[in-house]
Amino acid sequence: MASRRVLTTTATKTVGDMMTSPPFTAKPDMPLRDAIQLMASHRISGLPVVDDAGEAVGEISETDLMWQVSGASLPAYVMLLDSVVYLTNPARYSQELHKALGQTVADVMSRKVTLVQADDDLQRAAHLMHDKQIRRLLVVDDDRHVIGILTRGDIVRELAKQYG
Repeated sequence: MASRRVLTTTATKTVGDMMTSPPFTAKPDMPLRDAIQLMASHRISGLPVVDDAGEAVGEISETDLMWQVSGASLPAYVMLLDSVVYLTNPARYSQELHKALGQTVADVMSRKVTLVQADDDLQRAAHLMHDKQIRRLLVVDDDRHVIGILTRGDIVRELAKQYG
């Protein structure tokens, strides 16, 4: 019965009601160590990456940074008649290696991001996060300028207010 209360209470809320604004951001040419320090000092798991005009071009997250520690694994292969046959896509290894050795935000960031607008329905945004298994949505205006960020934590904090 409690989940029913949550659904009806949050259904009228918008992304703008819940988002963190203004968000901390990174630029593609920012040194990776600076982005890591920013994330660590503010205890956040990801940053929108914006160009000089403030438009969303990607995001950098803890997941992207794991390659810095874990390194890239060599792709599996077999030798067949003096030829190398890769069992996995070698292009993926190249991407992983690039992230593992990256020095700037652009080297490790994800370019595929999910964008929403402040007036979007919160319940729709939550479904989007759940269905795509993503932790944050970048909130943009009509010109793709980042104006906020909506995280799973923002939604949980709203739930805590309702129960508190």
